[in-house]
Amino acid sequence: MIAHLRGKLLAKHPNQVVVETGGVGYEVNISVPTFSELPSAGSEVALHIHTHVREDVIALYGFLRPAEKQLFEKLMTVSGIGAKLAITILSGMAADELSGAIRGNDLARLTKIPGIGKKTAERMVLELRDKLPPATGISTPTAPAMSAIEEDVLSALMNLGYQRPLAEKALASAVKNGLGKEKSGSFDSLFREALASLSK
Repeated sequence: MIAHLRGKLLAKHPNQVVVETGGVGYEVNISVPTFSELPSAGSEVALHIHTHVREDVIALYGFLRPAEKQLFEKLMTVSGIGAKLAITILSGMAADELSGAIRGNDLARLTKIPGIGKKTAERMVLELRDKLPPATGISTPTAPAMSAIEEDVLSALMNLGYQRPLAEKALASAVKNGLGKEKSGSFDSLFREALASLSK
């Protein structure tokens, strides 16, 4: 599965980009907010990718921030929301606003998004309200400062079933504890340290 793409931005449109990496051009579906933050064509770009596989199609969905990708994947867990509708939802409202509207049970704002009726909005609130980080957590300026190893550790902790805020706290504590030994720490040592702090 493709999880990350870094390469030259060959073309960009409000809902799609083409990224060339290793001589291959990948067509990636994006949201409007992602489009507005992209550099100009010809620049290097790095996207977090969700590979969506169905019987008849393999599609790539790209995001500049890991938090937006996670919100996209959470939206797809709601019955009645597929990848296309999830990207439309993210185009209709900024990720932190969307998170806030779901947590705040704000059906009026959610139903303003194209393709979202009252029933779907209610399902989004019901199924996602307790699974989302606080609204400010979606676009925290500290997120991009994470090293690749730290992002991997965070992802591994979340795959084990730990909630993101809890995993982030454990990771921060592991990084702090490991700073004396080595600046970034290896994946193994950081992961073990974070896991130990979670099981305390």
